[in-house]
Amino acid sequence: MAGYRRKTPEEMLLSISKIHRGRLKIYVGAVSGSGKTYHMLREGQALKQQGIEVVICAVSTMRRPETVEQLADLERIPSIHWHKGDVEKKDLNLDAILERNPEVLLVDGLAHENRPEAKFPTRLEDIQFLLSHGISIITTVNVYELEGVTELAQKLTGITAECTVSADLLELADEVRLIDASPETILSRLNEGRLNNIKDPGLLKRGNLGKLRELALRLMAEGVNESLEKYREEQGFIGPSGATERILVAAQYHWNGSIYIRRGQQIAKRLGGDLEVVVFVDSSQEPTKEREDFKRSILKLTEKVDAGFREILVNNRRQIPRALIKYAMLINATRIVMGHSKQTRAQEIAQGSIAGSVLKQMRNIDVFFMADRAEHEGERVLPTKRATPKMTAEPYRRLSAQEVEKKIERIRRGKFKVYVGAAPGAGKSYMMLREGNDLLRKEIDVVVGLMETHDRAETQDQAGRLEVVPRLTIDGDGRVYSEMDVDAIIARNPEVVLIDELAHTNAPSCRNKRRYEDVQEILNAGISVIATMNVHHLESLKDAVEQITGTAVKETVPDMMLRLADEVELIDVAPDTLQQRMREGHIYKMCDVEDALCGFFKTGNLIALRELALREIADDVDERLESWERNGSLRGPWRRHESIFVAVTVNKKAERLIRRGFRIAHRLKADWHVHYVQTDAVPGEEERIEELQELTARLGGTFEAERNVSRNDVPAALLAKANVLKSTQMVLGQSGQGFWSKLRNKCVVDTILREGRHMDVLVVADFNPNIEIGEE
Repeated sequence: MAGYRRKTPEEMLLSISKIHRGRLKIYVGAVSGSGKTYHMLREGQALKQQGIEVVICAVSTMRRPETVEQLADLERIPSIHWHKGDVEKKDLNLDAILERNPEVLLVDGLAHENRPEAKFPTRLEDIQFLLSHGISIITTVNVYELEGVTELAQKLTGITAECTVSADLLELADEVRLIDASPETILSRLNEGRLNNIKDPGLLKRGNLGKLRELALRLMAEGVNESLEKYREEQGFIGPSGATERILVAAQYHWNGSIYIRRGQQIAKRLGGDLEVVVFVDSSQEPTKEREDFKRSILKLTEKVDAGFREILVNNRRQIPRALIKYAMLINATRIVMGHSKQTRAQEIAQGSIAGSVLKQMRNIDVFFMADRAEHEGERVLPTKRATPKMTAEPYRRLSAQEVEKKIERIRRGKFKVYVGAAPGAGKSYMMLREGNDLLRKEIDVVVGLMETHDRAETQDQAGRLEVVPRLTIDGDGRVYSEMDVDAIIARNPEVVLIDELAHTNAPSCRNKRRYEDVQEILNAGISVIATMNVHHLESLKDAVEQITGTAVKETVPDMMLRLADEVELIDVAPDTLQQRMREGHIYKMCDVEDALCGFFKTGNLIALRELALREIADDVDERLESWERNGSLRGPWRRHESIFVAVTVNKKAERLIRRGFRIAHRLKADWHVHYVQTDAVPGEEERIEELQELTARLGGTFEAERNVSRNDVPAALLAKANVLKSTQMVLGQSGQGFWSKLRNKCVVDTILREGRHMDVLVVADFNPNIEIGEE
């Protein structure tokens, strides 16, 4: 165990220096107006209430009412004012701060250049100086002011930062928290005259706000992933965490190597994952000029697409599968991309099949076989660029009755906003209530439809003057249930209703089974809804969450609820902060705290869930960007039509395949279909089919069951249906057949890989958390 290793003298000196050094916390936002200063001041107030000495200096409220309110009685150290041209600047008064020697200093604008005669050229150096004197700092920065992001932000939006700081600073900080705000929220604050300090008009375009927001989310996700991998390494965990994708392309020094890498890049970008490339070289063969030429081109391409690269020597072809699986597990790959085999059945038996051996040995890693379209589309040596299909504008076409009704329904429906957190206690309810009070001050009729305070004082206090609609009491099953009264809310008919916990399951006798269905009913009544949910309740993430936490998620919300929302905002919080809230009894009852900290609220779980939430909201932002402007997506446009075909049985793995098919289809903007082929009737089969059909419908796919097919005809039936649907990708589960079973009956996976080479095939691995590297 790493915890028993003796520290080196250098590590001991570093640990001792950290004891005397102040703590650094950074609030990151997409742009000014995101709410960074508000949250920094709010934290200052909380620290002061705990008896900690807190002062502020060079903090700009811009006269925003809610931010000014947070200043309250915080002690202020006057800043040093000076002018740069016509613009007034504020520098930290280092001498006054050192003389006062507070425990914590709150200061705005980490990316700031000081006046020429100042002790240090930048605020960052001021802060480092104060940290070395034992003063803790809480500060703020915009994402486009971080070096590395600055260049990309300028390329995407044309916005240039006046001052920058190193993005590496985020790694050195003790805590980094993202303050997420949707473009709609920022533009609303602008219209209310609360963003007078934004001078660059480019910052106020909705598309630019969306791009900067996605940059902030993805930057934070990368940072969280690094801390997660470090934590998992320290704990001795093996394999992918389940929070992010890492695509490994098995390429060759051959003309089609570039095609595999390009396809892997497409998959990695659409799934928001990292890309790695591996090439296996037979050490017994002498290098040729042709191979060296291909190697140079492959290296150049991997560098261009920002992929990692590794060359591995093997003694013969049969070593490749085991070496590939071992390397994939070593780098925590979640998916291997490789080409279809062109071997015949006889050749596979005589020479051995790389694809077959990989499938036999793979553990917890999906394998994606890239289509060989030469037979259908003709041979090509180099990947072609597909032209973006032109959308034909039909401004004069008369809408159908159904289209008219759909548009009218959309106009009548209330506005829907969702606050999303990584875990309970993140602060979703607090932010929902804060917005409700803000709307109430603007004379908008707001009520609380259902609020779960869990006895948290700060949440109860935030309810303020908001009217609460009484709950409905229901007797049933020998219990008394307290549920949201949907009829009373609709009868009250407010402009906005606040509703906690979308994933909640209602009492058995309620009209709707789940709370999100109540919300749909309220929205259809023309009432706007602001709601909350945790990311682990999202239906398509159910398997990932169970892999991360080891806990089965019982209550879920269909992904379409996030797509239905007009706004989605993430409430980000560091795992340490969540655990501290838990210990103080602000999340669960004190009697449940220890079990929670040893279970769902373990450090590794919280880090992974945080990353999952950041990436999910970043993907949601990207989807919205694509709908706003053609070139808005940071992941790039998906230029080919896709149709996903999911083949399932009625075993317990079926739901996992359906959810995987949905996530792939959603990322690729594809149609998707689920198909079940019945061979022999089994008890409970019809009920099971109904469950799978319901899940597919809930996620927006189509389901079909094909009856009375002989066992050996199953692969042919699946391929025939996939071809009728013009499917471009088939999703299958890992085969559980043994050697003798495969001799008696055709193996579905093997047969489809041999006869369906014209389409992409994804084989989804079974998940086993106890697998070790090198295990057979």
